[in-house]
Amino acid sequence: MSQYQAVKGTRDIFPEEATQWKYVEAIVHTLASLYGFSEIRIPIFEYTELFQRGIGSTTDIVGKEMFSFQPDPKGRSLTLRPEMTAGVMRATLQKNLLSSAPVHKLYYIGELFRKERPQAGRQRQFSQFGAELIGVSSPAAVSEVITLMMHVFESLGVTGLKLRINTLGDTADRARYREALQAYFAPFHEILDDASKERLEKNPLRILDSKNPALEELVAGAPRLYDYLNDSSLRDFEKVCFYLAERNIAYHIDHRLVRGLDYYSHTAFEVTSSELGAQDAIGGGGRYDGLARELGNSSDVPASGFAAGMERLLITMEKQGLFAALQPFGPLVYIVVQQQDLTDHALQIAWRLRKGGIKTEIDLATRSMKAQMREANRIRASYALFIGTAEYATGNYTLKNLATSEQKTLSLDAVLQILHEPAAKKLLDL
Repeated sequence: MSQYQAVKGTRDIFPEEATQWKYVEAIVHTLASLYGFSEIRIPIFEYTELFQRGIGSTTDIVGKEMFSFQPDPKGRSLTLRPEMTAGVMRATLQKNLLSSAPVHKLYYIGELFRKERPQAGRQRQFSQFGAELIGVSSPAAVSEVITLMMHVFESLGVTGLKLRINTLGDTADRARYREALQAYFAPFHEILDDASKERLEKNPLRILDSKNPALEELVAGAPRLYDYLNDSSLRDFEKVCFYLAERNIAYHIDHRLVRGLDYYSHTAFEVTSSELGAQDAIGGGGRYDGLARELGNSSDVPASGFAAGMERLLITMEKQGLFAALQPFGPLVYIVVQQQDLTDHALQIAWRLRKGGIKTEIDLATRSMKAQMREANRIRASYALFIGTAEYATGNYTLKNLATSEQKTLSLDAVLQILHEPAAKKLLDL
C-alpha cells in the first residue's frame, strides 16, 4: 500500500464508475445540443476579484470557501473556480460575443473547488454541468434553461425530484424588501448567530437561506418578498410558471428560496432529491441580469442559467438503481493465443480487428490458455478468437460466442462481417 493518499476532499474515479460519468455526460452533451447550446471550456482559475465582485463578498463561498493563492508576479491573487457562471460571463465579455450575435447559449461540464467539509455528495474538488443563456432573460428564456435541466434529469430516469422556484424581483423590489427584513430582524439581533448578524447589515435576504435550526421559526415568520413585488415583476414570474405548467413540469413556489449567490434577480430555482438527506440540492439557478455590470461592463446583460452537481446526481441515480444496465461489457473480442510463439501474429490480428472498429483485447502477460479464458470471462468478453498453428497456417480462425458456446471457423474478413452484424454491434455499443 502506498504511503500517499488522495488529498482530503478529493477522490479517485475508477473505470467502472467512469462509465457512469460518461453516460451522464453523453446525455448532457446530446440534450444541450438539442436545445441549441454550444460547449464552452474556461480556465480552472481566475483572478480572485472576479469572484469577489461576481458572487458577492457576503457569500460563504467568497468569505470562507475559496482556494486562493498569489503566484502572479504583480501580486494579484488567483482563485480556483468555486462556480462557473462568473467565469463564463467574463469570457463572454472579454471575447465580446454579443457583438456577433444578440444571444449566446453556452453549456459546460467542469470541475470546481471549495473549502467545504467533505461528506457524501460534497467534496472540495467536485464537478458540475450547467448552461448559461446570455443576451436575453425573458420568461421564455428562463423557462428554457429550467426545461433543459429537468429534461436531463428525466432522460436519466431520475425520480423523486422537487423543483422549487421563487422570484427575487427587480432592484427596486429588493431594496424595499431589504428594509422590511432589517426592520423585522432588528429586534431579534441578540438571538441571531454571527453569520446572520453580519448578513443583517450587508444582505439580509441571505438570512432566509440560514441552515441554523435555532432560527427556523424566526425565519419562517419573516415578510415575503412576493408581497413587495411591482406589477411587472409579478407578471414576469407568473409567465415563467405558465410555461412550466404548459410543459407539465411540476414546481413548488417557495417564498424562502433566495439561492446563495448575490447576482440573482427575478426568477431563482432549485431542484432537490429525496435520496440525499439534509444536503439535498442537486441543481439550481436563475436569472442574473446585473452580473455583467458587477464585472465592469458599462451596462447590464440579461442572462439566466443553471448548474447541477454531478456527484449528487450520481449518488441519486445509484440509489435508484439506474446504473444496473450500464455495467461495462468489456471487450467484444478476446484473442486467445494457443502457442506463445504466435504472439506476434496475434497482435497483428488484434490490430486488424481494432482498425475495423472492433473492440479487442489480447493477453500481454504470456499466460496459459486456461488463464486467458478466465480473463476473457472476468472482463465479460462477448467472443473469443483462437489463434493456434492451424489458424496461422490456413488464415481461418475459430470464433466462439462465449454466451452460447457456439463457434465457427472463419476467415478474418468473415469474422469482421459477423462482428459488424446488428446483434454483435448491439453488444459492442453497450
